[in-house]
Amino acid sequence: MTPVIQTIKQHRSIRQFTEQAIEAEMLDAIITSGIAASSSSLLQAVSIIRISDSEKRAKLAELAGNQAYVASAAEFLVFCIDFQRHHQFNSEVQSDFTELTLIGAIDAGIMAQNCLLAAESLGLGGVYIGGLRNAPQQVDELLGLPQHCAVLFGLCLGHPAQDPELKPRLSPQVLVHQDSYQSLDKASVARYDQTMREYYQARSSNTKQQGWSEQVGAKLSKETRPFMRDYLNGKGLAKR
Repeated sequence: MTPVIQTIKQHRSIRQFTEQAIEAEMLDAIITSGIAASSSSLLQAVSIIRISDSEKRAKLAELAGNQAYVASAAEFLVFCIDFQRHHQFNSEVQSDFTELTLIGAIDAGIMAQNCLLAAESLGLGGVYIGGLRNAPQQVDELLGLPQHCAVLFGLCLGHPAQDPELKPRLSPQVLVHQDSYQSLDKASVARYDQTMREYYQARSSNTKQQGWSEQVGAKLSKETRPFMRDYLNGKGLAKR
């Protein structure tokens, strides 16, 4: 097994960080690793905003659902779909197609994962912050995002001050299909539910009594940020 695979398989979300800063050379390596990620048609329709202003950090932590580690992490990066630069060099760019919004979101996810993997390979830890989409318009205004540029998520990075347990994942028997879509392996899901119940009961904090299917079933039975379509449309994205 290679060091890269070992790093990937040891991923945990880190939400507690020491006060130690990330060295400039290390941060540069993380950012350039992200930029090296695959990009559909080389559109490079992503921007990263590094938030160093403490007041903005505190406000973003609040807007993200009072997630304190947004303010306390050594670094906080915000990933955005960004077609603004394309409009600046060609006034005929049509970035309002849903396909282009998908490309921007996918590329941002790939770029961010490269950044996190690079950080973890350097002994750092991090956690993604989708909570920025709890109040996208307010985050947008706080960061001064232009038209055709929209907030997606944040990424906290820093030196870990915790060592959480590995969270089990669904097995390949459920996630990987051969040649065509396969019917759900309910027995595998049931085994995973039991694994998750044991994990939640044994972990050091935030214990639960739920299996995976119960938890995600309850989450998906509620509306999820229904204002996002209007926000994206208002930015000139995903309109057709």
